[in-house]
Amino acid sequence: MTTNQRRRRSGPPDRRRGLVNWSPVLLACLIGALALATPRQFAISRLLAAAPALAASMWSVAATVLLGLATLAAVVCVQLAFHMPATATAFAAAALAAVTAAAGYAAHVRLHREHTLSQVRSVAEAAQAVVLRPVPPRLGPVGIETLYLAAAEEARIGGDFYEAVNTPHGVRVLIGDVRGKGLSAVGVASAVTNCFREAAYDEPDLTRLARRLDTSMVRYTATMAPSALPDAGEGFATAVLAQIRPGVGGLDLVNCGHPPPLLMRRDGVVALEPAAASPPLNMAALIGGEYTVDTVPFVLGDRLLLYTDGVTETRDAAGVFFPLEQWVDRQDGVSDRKLLELLHERLLVYSGGALDDDIAALVVHYDAPATAVPATPTSASRP
Repeated sequence: MTTNQRRRRSGPPDRRRGLVNWSPVLLACLIGALALATPRQFAISRLLAAAPALAASMWSVAATVLLGLATLAAVVCVQLAFHMPATATAFAAAALAAVTAAAGYAAHVRLHREHTLSQVRSVAEAAQAVVLRPVPPRLGPVGIETLYLAAAEEARIGGDFYEAVNTPHGVRVLIGDVRGKGLSAVGVASAVTNCFREAAYDEPDLTRLARRLDTSMVRYTATMAPSALPDAGEGFATAVLAQIRPGVGGLDLVNCGHPPPLLMRRDGVVALEPAAASPPLNMAALIGGEYTVDTVPFVLGDRLLLYTDGVTETRDAAGVFFPLEQWVDRQDGVSDRKLLELLHERLLVYSGGALDDDIAALVVHYDAPATAVPATPTSASRP
């Protein structure tokens, strides 16, 4: 099963959440008890206005107003029990009525904003399905697990991207990271992944495929208005293209300025640094250079971890980068899915829950004999 996680940290337990939801009532009861237990000159009952004010942040309008009316009745009862002057009772009641009305309106505004946020999230989910389609857990002889963590607490998408397809040339995998954040980065990521989904079937050579992706990004940024993409001229994306050829037992890589993948074998972990640097996407014309392919053996049982720089640039409290290669080397006998789950947990612990960059990672596992690949993309594989 493909793992596609986006949570920053675990939510509160159900019991704690229940206490939070009931906190306005508990606060009202506490203040009411103090009002009855203290001398009249302290006028603790006037603090009951805090209960409907707190309820406005979590309850419905009706429930908030109902609590306000209940506290209003309690204030009047306490005032009468202490034989307070009529003017003081009237003032306290009027003040609490005003707070209740304000709390009800605040609850209405909050609910309206929550509804708007829910609609925005539904649009983000639709964009997520376009930019980061769920990767099949198996493509021919290759198993794939994925992990995605957006930098923002409630975000669904970001500037990191990945894709994998089974082509006549082998299983091809793409992972990359767009410079910048926000909607402009999402648009660039969408343009690159859409181009990859089509060109991966057409281009027999990885260098030509990388050139196609570079051209696609150049054209996309050229069509964007400066207001929509103010740094289009300086924008680029790092990426790694991987091609697994099961019948040959080889792994081809084109590294376009991206962190090196980790090859996991029974005898250890190796960082696959490129023999020659290839330019990032959208930078080939500016800095020159050619896209070059590195080939390494990739046999049954081998695994490949591809990731974005959000993983290795995660820092601890002392500012030290996360030692990914050393950490992976200690995860002996861990399944692909468990490896990504442990990585997620470890990054949260290492950063103190303060992840500030998008994170994407894939584990590609060659674990089955070679099988025939389709001569043309299937309907499920097309964007």
